[in-house]
Amino acid sequence: MTLKEGQRVKLAADTRLTGSVEMTEDSSTPTGTVAGFLLLAAGTEGTVERVVEHRHQSQEVREYERLKSLLDAYGDGMPTESRKQLEEKVDSLEPEWIAYQEQRLRVTVRVRFDNGFILDEAHEDVFTAA
Repeated sequence: MTLKEGQRVKLAADTRLTGSVEMTEDSSTPTGTVAGFLLLAAGTEGTVERVVEHRHQSQEVREYERLKSLLDAYGDGMPTESRKQLEEKVDSLEPEWIAYQEQRLRVTVRVRFDNGFILDEAHEDVFTAA
């Protein structure tokens, strides 16, 4: 399921949150203090505030995009030998490009629950449509 900003969602399963506390405002409590854990019940509803798509782009993929763009824009006007070298380089990077295109997109979301809690950088699979 692809989530969108403003969409109503609910937790698909009980979710246990553990880790350290990070205060968002000035506080006498030092950051990094362990607070135990928080358990959010399945079905807890909220609204998606932000959706972030993550995809790792290697140096080879960036180089493929750059060279392919150069070839597409100026290839016809290039000297034959230069164009041939550029085409060979693009062809050698194509497997990296294909693997990048087939890579599964990882999506994280920020959800503000009706009870006031905010869950940020959560994988979209944790939620279902409300």
